[in-house]
Amino acid sequence: MLVKDIMKSKNLEIVSPMKPIRDALKQMKERKVKSLIVNKVRPSDAYGLLTYKNILFSIIANDGDVDLLRVYDICSKPAFQISKELDTKYAVQLMVKGNVKRLLVIDNNEIEGILTMTDIMECYMENINEEA
Repeated sequence: MLVKDIMKSKNLEIVSPMKPIRDALKQMKERKVKSLIVNKVRPSDAYGLLTYKNILFSIIANDGDVDLLRVYDICSKPAFQISKELDTKYAVQLMVKGNVKRLLVIDNNEIEGILTMTDIMECYMENINEEA
């Protein structure tokens, strides 16, 4: 199965790198998501990813000030990226080896979607149920 068959491509939550962390947290809460895609600054730039892990580490574990930090201060950039035409098994290997739960799906340096471990497991579980 290919990445494009599993990835989420609708309602991607994108945030400006200049946005204050407090506003990004509000966006995450309102949209009920655990991560935000950090937009590129220019066409040749890379996308980033802001996750709960970034926030926990920067704000809580290291006593960062939620009102002084911006998204670009704590996001992971560049985020791990893959092609939508890649076999899912390689995406899983990258997730495990890279210790990441989310991969950005990129085509021609533009965001196409996001693939999460949860997406893969849900698909796998559906296939298991269908085979039984």
